[in-house]
Amino acid sequence: MAELIAFIGGGQMAGSLIGGLRAAGHPAARLRVAEPDAARAASLRREFGIEVCGRAAELPAADALVLAVKPQVMREALAGLAPGASTTVVSIAAGVRIETLRGWLGSGATIVRAMPNTPALLRAGVAGLFAPEGTPEAARQLASRILGSVGAVCWLEEEPLLDAVTALSGSGPAYFFLVAEALREAGAALGLDPGTAALLAQKTLVGAGRMADAAGKDLAELRANVTSKGGTTEAALAHLEQGGIRKLFAGALKAAAARGRELGDALAK
Repeated sequence: MAELIAFIGGGQMAGSLIGGLRAAGHPAARLRVAEPDAARAASLRREFGIEVCGRAAELPAADALVLAVKPQVMREALAGLAPGASTTVVSIAAGVRIETLRGWLGSGATIVRAMPNTPALLRAGVAGLFAPEGTPEAARQLASRILGSVGAVCWLEEEPLLDAVTALSGSGPAYFFLVAEALREAGAALGLDPGTAALLAQKTLVGAGRMADAAGKDLAELRANVTSKGGTTEAALAHLEQGGIRKLFAGALKAAAARGRELGDALAK
């Protein structure tokens, strides 16, 4: 029989995971959600045919418990819960460390932390996962199946690296949207109709992403393949390099990772 997987929180990411699990063949009867918002609960019932309750305390004992609420309300959402070691707790909340979760759930809880990203909505996501030493292999595999239902997964050797994952792939979609936004504006400044410039920027972003995903080549090689010696692309890339684009992105990721650590420190108090 398929594992019983319960979710605390039924927002977009939880809905994405539920949709991915259903698409992978996980039966609706083996999924549960605790979601206090009545409209969202009704939407989940209609879309997936699953049982939804209002409070986490109403959930049955489950093989996996996915924590899908905002970090700021996590402690309140978990009040009174004490899952046993046989339940794999999978937290997808940024910044909430395993030590903090164990303080709220009990020291015997089996906890895996995961950081997915919003392309999971299209089952094109990627997630970094961490489990502390001694975590049963079955728990790791179950967490991989849950997150893998909406994209790729990679396991990390140290929990602090989740802050780097948050900075790179968790926040990463916004960086690409910003680049496309800047391209749209620059294209319009060159005389293109704003709608045309927006279409060109958006479709170029999509196409480049698909090429990177399908080509099986290093990104530097893909870049070189579209950069002719003495051509227009070379001129543009030289300008970006002179402007310090790599340094800007390095600083951006450092800032995001530092903020993640700050959030973790605040929640641990």
